[in-house]
Amino acid sequence: MDVRKVPPPAAAAALKPAEDYNPTIRSAPSTSHDDRNLRQIFDSPAFWKDFSARTRHQQDGRSAGLFQNRYLTKPSGFQDFASVTLRKCQRIVDAVLRYSTADEYKRIVRDLDRLSDLLCRVIDLSDFVRSVHPDREVQDAATQAYSMMFEYMNVLNTTPGLEIQLKKAASMPEVSRGWSEEERTVANILMKDFAKSAIHLPEAERQAFVDLSNEVAQVGTEFVDNMAPETPYLRLQGHKLKGMDPMVVRRLTKWGTSNVPTTGMPAALALRTVDDADTRKEIYMANRTSAQDNLHRLEQMLNRRAELAKLSGYESFAHMALEDKMAKTPEAVLSFLNALSQDNKPRVADEMRDLLDLKLADAHSSALPQTLEPWDRDYYTSRLVSTLRSRARTQDTLSAYFSLGTVMQGLSRLFHRLYNLRLVPHETLPGETWNPDVRRLDVIDDTEGHIAVIYCDLFGREGKSPNPAHFTLRCSRRITEEELAEAASLPSSSAFPDALSAANDGLATAPNRNDNNAPYQLPTIALICDFPSSPSSRPTLLSHRDLTTLFHEMGHALHSICGRTALQNVSGTRCATDFAELPSVLMESFASDPEVLGLYARHWETDAPLDPARVRERVEAERRCAGAEVEGQVCMGVLDQRLHSSWPPTSSSSSTLASTQVYQDVWRQYSTLPEPHGTSWQGFFGHLYGYGATYYSYLFDRAIAGKVWSDVFQRSGRGALDPAAGAKFRDEVLRWGGGRDGWRCVGGALGDGVVKEGGKEAMEQVGGWGVHQ
Repeated sequence: MDVRKVPPPAAAAALKPAEDYNPTIRSAPSTSHDDRNLRQIFDSPAFWKDFSARTRHQQDGRSAGLFQNRYLTKPSGFQDFASVTLRKCQRIVDAVLRYSTADEYKRIVRDLDRLSDLLCRVIDLSDFVRSVHPDREVQDAATQAYSMMFEYMNVLNTTPGLEIQLKKAASMPEVSRGWSEEERTVANILMKDFAKSAIHLPEAERQAFVDLSNEVAQVGTEFVDNMAPETPYLRLQGHKLKGMDPMVVRRLTKWGTSNVPTTGMPAALALRTVDDADTRKEIYMANRTSAQDNLHRLEQMLNRRAELAKLSGYESFAHMALEDKMAKTPEAVLSFLNALSQDNKPRVADEMRDLLDLKLADAHSSALPQTLEPWDRDYYTSRLVSTLRSRARTQDTLSAYFSLGTVMQGLSRLFHRLYNLRLVPHETLPGETWNPDVRRLDVIDDTEGHIAVIYCDLFGREGKSPNPAHFTLRCSRRITEEELAEAASLPSSSAFPDALSAANDGLATAPNRNDNNAPYQLPTIALICDFPSSPSSRPTLLSHRDLTTLFHEMGHALHSICGRTALQNVSGTRCATDFAELPSVLMESFASDPEVLGLYARHWETDAPLDPARVRERVEAERRCAGAEVEGQVCMGVLDQRLHSSWPPTSSSSSTLASTQVYQDVWRQYSTLPEPHGTSWQGFFGHLYGYGATYYSYLFDRAIAGKVWSDVFQRSGRGALDPAAGAKFRDEVLRWGGGRDGWRCVGGALGDGVVKEGGKEAMEQVGGWGVHQ
């Protein structure tokens, strides 16, 4: 975004706040001022230029350090940061290994949690900086700090003394009785982590565990990096591609023959638009048939994971991966997926009938089979959705109501109505951010004051990852008096204004009024998006998809903000994988709610409010074939479970790879349109590596989020902005982070005793709720 130009009068006029927004009376008088500034720092280049220049005279031009971390004023500071942190870690480890009295053992959970926090301070921050910072020297320095601490963490993972001491403490009633619920939860998490690292095994078996883990990582990465079709290109006569965008066809064609890639954008476009069914079939088969060598990599990874689980004492890799999740077992996951599949079947059947009707109405239908084929689905779905969208208003006129500034303003107003939280723009000091486009927002609670910091890097630029993401750079955690004394005694403390600042490396702290005003590390969060910067004559306008993405990522941030725990291991999003997406998926429902749209959706030039019916039309068009999408996700979830819970299969065809037979069996059982013989799409399922045995999680949280939306935020009759509903969700779900069992959180929010108990029955019940949002 060009900050040197002043917006025209029309754009400037659009920066006034919605006149019907009235902050609650508990707010400070500055609330309206902050609300206006929030929109302007994202929508007005001239305002942002002035706002960001206010602190340039501070620090005498010297860098305050990335995130105000005083070590990180220059690249070499990463080494200093890692070295100081490493010495702190070593002191904790030495002390814990010497513990022998009950009083010493009582503090072991807090000490090990602090050890984890110190490691994460360097590893998480350095990993983030090396991926986003434009300066190669800074990237290299961050990578070295990351490697240094990661190597030390691996040493700790092979130090049996820490596990022995923790187990001894947990076995002493006079010790464990005095632990808080949060401390007991963290103790259990740490003991499970130790068990999963095979630290308790004899030396030879522990080395085998390390070797197997390294092989899984190597082969898994190779599997993802080498996903490719058995037939990369198809040579087709140009006329066979009738219906496809002529410009694309022209680029693919030479001397009358088209070389069509069988994966990527051209293949997807062809399956949606090519009129000839035989051509679509040929492309479909090639698109769904993996290269054989990558299928062998997949099966090698599955074999090693199965061996790893057996070595660790688990029935299967799925049992090992799910032990600390809400699901607990692969049998419970399958009960959820089976129930969801049954709930979804009528919707899929209706959608398939609509597609078949389109096929039968086709001008050439007499020459076509009177049934839907797998290569028909994308083609007729595209035609159906295109028809529905043409009835709705065009997307470009809808985005005119979603300037980035108004959307951020709307998020703050939504959080204020529901949770008494506001997003307040805060000037950054020199060197605090990695790019001039990054905005800092402080999160202010009407009662508790300053509770979090968010760095918003929302604009696209060359070299930046296009993937939206939420990063926790510093977790919530109580800072003890002992840490303050330690910080004051260190030589490096002279770089900080006081011991409290030194104890948190210069990052934000504040007293926690819910914990006797004890000093706390404030959650420090980075939000990354890739929205296009607009010319200075108008603000950045978001598509409806962009809008939903931003709400989703802010849902993760909300969890980090509200999950202000005393121990960092359970802070914010540090919770079970199959619970972590609940707040973010729930936020997607707010993005299109009429009452929420009324808080912010106004035309960037005229300030006219948006008619919510236009958004409803858009959403209905996008969800028209949602049943098929859910069915596809169910199939992938079941495939993931079977490959990780029943591997290797007891029998398989000698002519077919075992994973291909499992894949074909799953689609035959769960898909309305079974896969044709010969395909092997599992070779393209890269999430089998990164999400092994947990791919179901997103569907699971979508089902829960839909239930919470309907029963908590809609049932009261007071709409999505009901403060009582917000208070209930914050108290029962958000504030716990990962410090409370996920089932208790969900059951508490819904008032459902069966759900609160968890287990296979609760998993099946969640599946029966369906995915309807």
